Amino acid sequence: MSTLKTRYTLTQSQKMMIFVLSMSLYGLSNMFTELIPSVQLGPIELSVEYFAFIPLTLCMLFHPLYAAVGAAVGEVIFGELMLGQFGGLGELEKFITFSLAMYIAGRMVSDPKNRRQVGIAAISGVAIHQFCSSVIDIAKVWVGVEELEAVQGLAESIVIIEGVGFLNDVLFSGILFALLPTMYLVPRLYGKIEPLLGMKPRERNMQYASGSKSWLSPKLLGGAVLLALIAMGAELLSESGWSIGEFELPGAESHEGLLIWISMLAAAVVAAAVIAVVLRKASRRRQEAGQLDG
Repeated sequence: MSTLKTRYTLTQSQKMMIFVLSMSLYGLSNMFTELIPSVQLGPIELSVEYFAFIPLTLCMLFHPLYAAVGAAVGEVIFGELMLGQFGGLGELEKFITFSLAMYIAGRMVSDPKNRRQVGIAAISGVAIHQFCSSVIDIAKVWVGVEELEAVQGLAESIVIIEGVGFLNDVLFSGILFALLPTMYLVPRLYGKIEPLLGMKPRERNMQYASGSKSWLSPKLLGGAVLLALIAMGAELLSESGWSIGEFELPGAESHEGLLIWISMLAAAVVAAAVIAVVLRKASRRRQEAGQLDG
């Protein structure tokens, strides 16, 4: 196990690069989803929830912790703060559940070349996130901090409403914008993108130093349950009036369209800067290697 610990190590600059890359790319993709209209089919609303394949791909190719947290931070910065609004304590629920789901999906993959394993992990990541969100929404109604919003065509039951929403998000956004692109990208990018960051690709069947041969360790399971409870507690407090840190700048709603484009531009600039730095460093390493060979 000690060998595995030493074979997959990252420098601080590599960790930061993964974090910023995930933050900017996912933040940029989030702005695109804001511009895509939803389609109503009776009681079911078909909408693009998120382009989850971006953080999923990065979590499976690199260290899942930095990629998952980076994506969640990107959503807060480019999807909230840059739009002149912030949900305060209520944002903690989304931050925790999303980063936790992406992290678990990344940990599930031990062989990035295995499409079956990648596909199971990708759809599991979306399902975990949507399940946590649905359970928290159900708890809010049962506790009484939020009223039931009836959906025409569905029984007035929060469990049924959230269950339909869960299946809709997993089967629509989960398959189209998580499962299929992730299964295509991860095996193709494996071994090609890591050297650009000066990293060796994760070896097949390599496991993280967690003290367990299985990704589903007691430590991970216990930590996930604890984080889910913290997320639920934060959301319940937020809905009951503890809106700590919540704000909306004057004119933010009326200028939302303009702010979305500004946020997209900012995310694109950050992503382009990170990619430029990565390519420059990779070119420098190739030149140094050529000089040594010569």
